[in-house]
Amino acid sequence: MEQPLVQGTKPTRQVDDVTILFAGDSGDGMQITGSQFTMASAFAYNDLATLPDFPAEIRAPAGTTYGVSAFQLHFGSVDIRTPGDEVDVLVAMNAAALKVNLHRVLPRGTIIVNTDNFEKRDLTLAKYESNPLEDGSLDGYKIVKVPLTGLTREALKDSPLNTKEIDRSKNMFALGLALWLYSRPIEPVENWMRQKFGKKPDILEANLKVLNKGLHYGETVEDFAFRYEVGPAKLAPGTYRSIRGLQALSYGLVAASQRSGVELFYGSYPITPASDLLHELSRLKHFGVRTVQAEDEIAGVGAAIGACFGGALGVCGTSGPGLALKTEAIGLAIMTELPLVVVNVQRAGPSTGMPTKTEQSDLLQALYGRNGDAPMGVVAASGPGDSFEAAYEACRLALKYMTPVLLLSDGYIANGSEPWPIPDLDTLAPIEVTYATETNRKSDEGEDIFLPYTRDEETLARPWAKPGTKGLEHRLGGLEKQHETGNVSYDPANHEFMTKLRAEKVERMTQDIPPTPVYGDQEGDVLLVGWGSTKGAIELGIGRLRGAGIKAGAIHLRHLMPLPADLGPIFERFETLIVPELNNGQLVRVLRDRYLLPFQSLSKVQGLPFRATEIETRVRDILGSTSS
Repeated sequence: MEQPLVQGTKPTRQVDDVTILFAGDSGDGMQITGSQFTMASAFAYNDLATLPDFPAEIRAPAGTTYGVSAFQLHFGSVDIRTPGDEVDVLVAMNAAALKVNLHRVLPRGTIIVNTDNFEKRDLTLAKYESNPLEDGSLDGYKIVKVPLTGLTREALKDSPLNTKEIDRSKNMFALGLALWLYSRPIEPVENWMRQKFGKKPDILEANLKVLNKGLHYGETVEDFAFRYEVGPAKLAPGTYRSIRGLQALSYGLVAASQRSGVELFYGSYPITPASDLLHELSRLKHFGVRTVQAEDEIAGVGAAIGACFGGALGVCGTSGPGLALKTEAIGLAIMTELPLVVVNVQRAGPSTGMPTKTEQSDLLQALYGRNGDAPMGVVAASGPGDSFEAAYEACRLALKYMTPVLLLSDGYIANGSEPWPIPDLDTLAPIEVTYATETNRKSDEGEDIFLPYTRDEETLARPWAKPGTKGLEHRLGGLEKQHETGNVSYDPANHEFMTKLRAEKVERMTQDIPPTPVYGDQEGDVLLVGWGSTKGAIELGIGRLRGAGIKAGAIHLRHLMPLPADLGPIFERFETLIVPELNNGQLVRVLRDRYLLPFQSLSKVQGLPFRATEIETRVRDILGSTSS
């Protein structure tokens, strides 16, 4: 139901889209502030995309640049594909937040600053030599000075809360002001507060009061001559909700479990940025989901493999460092041919790297990072909402082909939000699972026996027998299997045969991959080949290139192992082939090897997603160099 917008007496100006960035110390509640502004925008029927940006340190010293936490939101009445290239409004809760994020703000953009956190100590911690609010360095921006801390304390001077608790409420003042400035509905935020703080009436009352004080402040001060309104987006018919990537991914796993009739088991060890997947799935026990927080990464994947052996859909989740630890166990699941799904929420590496920053750093690890020739299916999500479909597809392929599948997400997708049309489950592709219940061969002596490595003619999947099924006892283990019997085999010819058979089974997944759509021009000057979280920026960049008269198209790959069968003819229709990636050039190596074509790399390794402007500019540079 559409919520009433914040009313006021000041005139309003209509705008199509806005990018706002909330930034402050990691204890200032910026993620909550951004999330609640996002929810209010969703209730206003806006299209949106978000970029939460967490500090890498668990608890950096307050007021330092290392401890800045930020939340960027791009919302509008138009098609929103990215969190925005540049920021229209920066809400800076302290000097460090301004220092870190000033470069993101548009020239003549608006900066709302908490002047109470620009004292000498704050400036020193942020490494300012002079106060930027006084030295003229911000003359190119519209500066709105708000003593947020002081106003919050004044509003709550009669509250029973102590000073520390009162100061924690100042983010609600900033949120109220931002809601007023962009005519956002306040009721969703108030309802959220009542749910969260219902058992803490003093905290509830304080936050509600400060939130409304922020609204009234915008209405009364002279800094704002008018407000803005952003109309509802023209979305396709359906029921929508704002959803985070890991939420959508968890729902996709559960949908696959429900559709297939196979119980879902999730085993994992906490690791940034994948930990929330365990939290999300643990809330879905009413769907028969079983979750285990294991003592380490290897135990997590081992438990998931055990669940697969027992007849469940076994899933484990991790990030790059954890995937390295799981490698041998994943190889075991490949050899035993069990439907294990491994979720890798990528972060910047190598080693511990930058745990809270996004990157597409693990593609080659996903494709090849196992000892021996051990291919497995690899599927990648392209956005928060698409994580549902990608997770469902990974489960479908694993169950159909009886082999592990690796699902790639990343920190940007996992933590980001967007409007998600809730799908009709009846429209999802069917997942038919049949457990072995009868013997399938006769021994030389004429006895009925069960051979666990016989094959389905279409998929090469082996039969799935639950332990304890009468007459279907069989061996599984990490040593090479004899064809059909599953017995341990050191026969050279059998080893080669089984290695190639397992690879062929993965390759046959191409028969389940639909035709690859081309976005933009169907032939012409340049084709951009993307995967994962680069989709929005690539398609926006393509639109700008086409507007400049360049014949440009793009394809986005969900299936990375195996690749779609129709890519070759698509590549032939374009003169220049470019691969944008948030790594140092991984997919481009795979494509050059597979198709023997001069793919060019467009890489970024900064822990941040692409901006559409970067895509457009660098493609122009490449086209200019190839034509000269």
